[in-house]
Order: sequence, then structure tokens, then C-alpha cells
Amino acid sequence: MRDEDIEGALAFLEAAGRLKDTLRSAHTGAGRRESTAEHTWRLCLMALVFEDGCGGVDLLRLLKVCLVHDLGEAIGGDVPAVLQREGDGRAARERADLADLASPLAPALRAELLALWDEYDAGATKEAVLAKGFDKLETILQHNQGANPEGFDYGFNLEYGRERTDAHPMLRAIRAVLDEGTKARMGA
Repeated sequence: MRDEDIEGALAFLEAAGRLKDTLRSAHTGAGRRESTAEHTWRLCLMALVFEDGCGGVDLLRLLKVCLVHDLGEAIGGDVPAVLQREGDGRAARERADLADLASPLAPALRAELLALWDEYDAGATKEAVLAKGFDKLETILQHNQGANPEGFDYGFNLEYGRERTDAHPMLRAIRAVLDEGTKARMGA
């Protein structure tokens, strides 16, 4: 690797480190808002833990897709799930932010990261289907275990991302367990 490629990679990693300070609307068990970096870490861990139920998925590719799916949020921040709307332009903004974030990288690596993000966005490969489903499930898991503020809408979880979590038998099985946890938090 050339010195300029190392310098570019380090600049990218430094900028990507902003995800540690990019807060989401979910709360940790201690009651503080979680960061996008924390969400992504557990999303990747979830993919690893449930690999055996995913039917021969390419785990490395799945992990790569999971790692890049929210990288653009280092620039543009997170939009809480309850505020997201179909056709709101969020995907285009996140991709543009990722392209900006990845600009210091060597061209081949930059292209790979953008291709992985495009794969996630399209949701057409087995890995992208699983990444999208696990993304929703990790959010629900965090809502279920978080020390959430008064009036938190647990009912939102019961339909959140349903089309993504119904896309694979493993995702559906995890969802069923998490839905029971949501109902317990609701006192239902």
C-alpha cells in the first residue's frame, strides 16, 4: 500500500469515527442515547451470531454490507425510524454523504464501499436482504432493552420493518421472539 493510500485510509477512518458521536433515537440500558457506531457494531454481531440460520450466506459479504449501511450518517446524521418516509430523499443523501466520506480512499476501495452501500440499498442479494432485516431487528432489540423515556411508543416496534423481517425464515423467527419482548414492555 502506498503512503498516500495509507494517509487516505486514515483520513477516512478518522471521519468515520464521527459515527461514535452520531446519536440515534434509541436508548441504552443505562438510559443514554446510543450511537450509530454502537448500532452497527451489534448489527454485525447479530449477523455473526445468527449465521447458521441464514442458509449458506457469504458471512464476509454480509458483514461488509452491514458495516457500510449507515456510514453516510457520519456526515448527515441519523433520521429516527418514526420520521422516515418513503420518497423522502434520505437514501440519495446518505449515498452522497458516503461518497464524500470515502473520497480520501484509493479509487478501488471507494468504489467497493459505494457498491456495498448500493447493494444494501437495492436489497436484492441474499446478504442485503439479511442486512436490512437484521438492521430492523437490532433496532427493535435496542428498543426492548433500552431505558426509554416516558411515553416511549413500543407499539411502533410491532410493525416497524415488517416487510424486511418477513423476507427470510431466520429473520421471521427472531422477529417473533422480539415481538413478544415488545408486548411485554407494553404491558400487553
